[in-house]
Amino acid sequence: MIKNRFIILVSAVAVFWSCNNDDDNTITVEPPRPLDEVLGEDEDEIQEYLNTHYYNYAEFENPPADFDYKIVLKEIPEGDTTGIIPLKDQVSSKTVQVDGIAEDEASLSHTYYYLEAREGVGGMPTVADSVFIKYQGSLLDGTEFDSSSSFLWQYMPSTVRGYGLGVSELKVGGEIVEEEDGTFEIKNTGIGMVIMPSALGFYNGAAGSIPSYSPLIFRLELGSYVEDTDYDGDGIPSLLEDLNGDRNLNNDNTDGDITSTGSCICNHADSDDDNDGIPTREEIEIDADGNITYPDSDGDGTPDYLDSDS
Repeated sequence: MIKNRFIILVSAVAVFWSCNNDDDNTITVEPPRPLDEVLGEDEDEIQEYLNTHYYNYAEFENPPADFDYKIVLKEIPEGDTTGIIPLKDQVSSKTVQVDGIAEDEASLSHTYYYLEAREGVGGMPTVADSVFIKYQGSLLDGTEFDSSSSFLWQYMPSTVRGYGLGVSELKVGGEIVEEEDGTFEIKNTGIGMVIMPSALGFYNGAAGSIPSYSPLIFRLELGSYVEDTDYDGDGIPSLLEDLNGDRNLNNDNTDGDITSTGSCICNHADSDDDNDGIPTREEIEIDADGNITYPDSDGDGTPDYLDSDS
């Protein structure tokens, strides 16, 4: 089974999620198909799934004594007349823009679908925060490709885009209780799931049991998070480094820095956002209350930390 290794792979469309497969951890990336063509296919598959599947909502509404609060997805029996509520009547949805692949291809709105099976009692992380989470990833056919049965830390911009979007729709848990055996339990965690089209996942990339152009499902249990995560430690919370406000931190790269493998060193992971040799932290001002101001010493309308000739 694929387990718990998260790296950023940049393609023409999305930041991909890669996991460690003991048998085969090769990532295969084929030339991408047109975005509009794939989106139509993905949406058809997702709608079919939402219409023909349900989750164990009755257990969440009236939990039995031994209930483990795990989402179980099941297919509605053909011809069923028992009044099972399909997912299509229980999920919510939001849209985000995904940039086109070809130079002349327009960006397209992509819809992700999310469900809150149990509301947490804490705050809501953003797509730019680090979260303490359990998860289970699967394809629409039920094939599981990754999971974590214990809480682990993940930084949302280092996962596939749709995953972070889904996490941002949930609340975290509350009190942390130490058990007699020395383990810890987080009370009243947020539990839900997200279903996404392939352009918010791996798109044309294939890894292990994940074929290219696969819509994905993630079941989530959210324990805690770091509010206003500052991943690169430059004094600016990662969320504020989403300069275009599209909830995708991996297309904001002021100085165009890339790694030796061609990956973006985007602003949220770059401690010198304009590559002028002066750390971003030295080009901003933070007062005693944590408020940030952005000096513009040459008055050209671009703050110093983003202006290489200031």
